[in-house]
Amino acid sequence: MSPLDRQPPAFKGLDGEGSVQVHQDNDSKIEGAKVFSVYGKGGIGKSTTSSNLSAAFSKLGKRVLQIGCDPKHDSTFTLTGTLVPTVIDILKEVDFHPEELRAEDFVFEGYNGVKCVEAGGPPAGTGCGGYVVGQTVKLLKQHHLLEDTDVVIFDVLGDVVCGGFAAPLQHADRALIVTANDFDSIYAMNRIIAAVQAKSVNYKVRLAGCVANRSKDTDEVDRYCKTVGFNRIAHMPDLDAIRRSRLKKKTLFEMDSDKDIVAVQKEYIRLAETLWNGTEGLAPAPLPDREIFELLGFD
Repeated sequence: MSPLDRQPPAFKGLDGEGSVQVHQDNDSKIEGAKVFSVYGKGGIGKSTTSSNLSAAFSKLGKRVLQIGCDPKHDSTFTLTGTLVPTVIDILKEVDFHPEELRAEDFVFEGYNGVKCVEAGGPPAGTGCGGYVVGQTVKLLKQHHLLEDTDVVIFDVLGDVVCGGFAAPLQHADRALIVTANDFDSIYAMNRIIAAVQAKSVNYKVRLAGCVANRSKDTDEVDRYCKTVGFNRIAHMPDLDAIRRSRLKKKTLFEMDSDKDIVAVQKEYIRLAETLWNGTEGLAPAPLPDREIFELLGFD
């Protein structure tokens, strides 16, 4: 008997080459909304990108739900102005009896009507983030909150380090990667591309492209994209106003307008329009570690 045959039924089946993971429950599928998962190297600005993208979608008249998938639960605070309690925090309060919860216990309204949820996560070293994502989606469906939603954005912590934090890819239509014009960010993007490709074997998720964030130039990003067959679909410059917006707990759409801020607001609106109108499902060929090392930078 193989190790796979000894697994419980929910674990049977390869989910990407060489991987045995929990498959998505058919009852937890998100239907009706367009679903995007935002990935990238830790600290690259995924939450800033996700929140401003949510605000941009709302400016287009879309009903938006943003789900933070980080134990730090800091994905949505620029939308709400505060750190909201996580789904795991709320479930603990009711001894993990979800039937006792109301929607307002874990869904909070943010800027321009964006609905905000922080999934949270288990304490470090004690559990799997994939369980938390699954429970969050299940709660949202039980309370019919996805029926009145046009766009769902998963903001996922750090690099793809395990099947658990790749779990949002089971729900997403498109994965968006936030990078910068430097070696470490592009190196992480290369690994994330490989993870999305593995998930795309059994799920509908495909890559939409990347966003060059906090970058004056995009030459290294563009060189990588040309090499592997990927697309840069937005460029957010390295502006101090973006850093200040986080300190003020606001989206860029709430900051005092000057020409630089207006330009970035327009870029977020353009990105939202691009994603809403539909992007080609990209299938780049990620590079082996040594090849990407040789491709980037200077001797």
